[in-house]
Amino acid sequence: MSAANTARLPTQPELRVLKPSRTPVSKLLGKTEHLLVVVPEKPSASVWKQLPDGTRLRGLAGKRLAANVLVRSRLANASGAGITLGKLPGTGNGKKEVGAFDRLSFSGRLAADVCGDNPSSVAILVAGFSPATEGAILESLILALAAHRFRMPTYKSEPTKQKRLNTVRILKDETGIDVRRILAEANATNLVRWLTSQPPNCLDAKTYLALLRSLAKDKGWKLSFLTEAKLSKAGAGAFLAVSQGNAMRDAGIVHIRYRPKKSVVRPKIALVGKGIIFDTGGNNLKPFKGMLDMHQDMAGSAVAVATLAALTDLQAPFAIDCWLAITENRVSANAYKPRDIVTASNGVSIEVIHTDAEGRMALADTLALAAKEKPKAIVDFATLTGSCIAALTERYSGALTNRPDLNELLIDTGRRCGERVWPFPMDHDFDEELRSEVADVMQCAPVGGGDHIQAARFLDRFVPDSSAWVHIDLSSASRKGGLAQVPGEVTGFGARFAISLVLDNHERLVRTAKG
Repeated sequence: MSAANTARLPTQPELRVLKPSRTPVSKLLGKTEHLLVVVPEKPSASVWKQLPDGTRLRGLAGKRLAANVLVRSRLANASGAGITLGKLPGTGNGKKEVGAFDRLSFSGRLAADVCGDNPSSVAILVAGFSPATEGAILESLILALAAHRFRMPTYKSEPTKQKRLNTVRILKDETGIDVRRILAEANATNLVRWLTSQPPNCLDAKTYLALLRSLAKDKGWKLSFLTEAKLSKAGAGAFLAVSQGNAMRDAGIVHIRYRPKKSVVRPKIALVGKGIIFDTGGNNLKPFKGMLDMHQDMAGSAVAVATLAALTDLQAPFAIDCWLAITENRVSANAYKPRDIVTASNGVSIEVIHTDAEGRMALADTLALAAKEKPKAIVDFATLTGSCIAALTERYSGALTNRPDLNELLIDTGRRCGERVWPFPMDHDFDEELRSEVADVMQCAPVGGGDHIQAARFLDRFVPDSSAWVHIDLSSASRKGGLAQVPGEVTGFGARFAISLVLDNHERLVRTAKG
């Protein structure tokens, strides 16, 4: 791996979003290169009158615009700026509410059209809706534009053509949307996409740690790294079982602390992420297609750290810890094997069944160590099981918790932010398939279905009952063709869900803690 091919943090400038001003719209349009307009599916005559070139656009829409087709044109002024006009399907006269996922998907189609024109500046005009719906549409459009203008990592010998969009101007906003929050969420999603897309020889454990140290310095975090030697002293046999097959001794667990004040306090929330930077499956080797994109198996860690970055930028008023399990899962003479017996840092002995169930092994010790800091709530993220994809497809991610009363909150959080999750049962009788004759628990069941549930039941042993715990199985981390407003295979799913869950609902999370 050459220095030129070493992973780095994104350096592209943040999207600039300008709020409405007293400057006449006609003058503002003279300074923009593209106008993005959204109206209801059946706009009234008064709506068309609010639009620049409204009469002409109405005529074009009547001729060419179905509910899911866009009008493309040019402003009839000196700038000749491009116009993209879309009717939001399902809104009728503008009074009906459209769900966040559908709104984001619609906005993604509009953003793709706008960015295809490669403008440096875009003006947004939303007309014909209630103030609340107008604000929600503006939020979705900004998120979509931020995703589509973002330059993903590339290592091509010839420079990739730069995307020019750097400024978005909102022409009308009656609700006063929180642009700072929207951009923090957009940046977090893009950071997840960036890290998850890095090639495995460019983002190895050493490089990942260096990136995290750089980010910690920028954000004012305190970062410590538990090396294999330190983990051995801590008795973290589950994590070390996975890492022992690696060629290099650079694996470990990263612990990051965010404190809103300098005083040392216990964390209210702990974020935990699976950071398997490449997964061969170990001795139970994956087939070609199953291994091809296993550099993305660290998406959970990317979600956790990107969420912490956003919460830091938004100055979350409570203490947060972040724990990342960073290792490869390789094939070697030293790799762990089926029927090995290992003991985790909390004293639970584990009978290894399948070496490709390494994520739950690495998370077991990471959760146990996070729990020692006594957070009120723990939320972990992991691309953990194929069975969750089989159950939900890549459109939803799975949610499992030791507090069943939180299931409604998890569903509602996903629906409101457009990153949808669905809960699964966590009944104790699922433990029957994990009973071992020689250890406290089997790592996974040798046969049978429901592995995503059994994985959560396994992990539950490493979280004290005093802490509320939510486990997100990221079946939506990648999806061919993208998801909602995000283009490309790597979706960045989880960051906006986590920000909403932790920032907006932390009190409900911690209320379910015990002690």
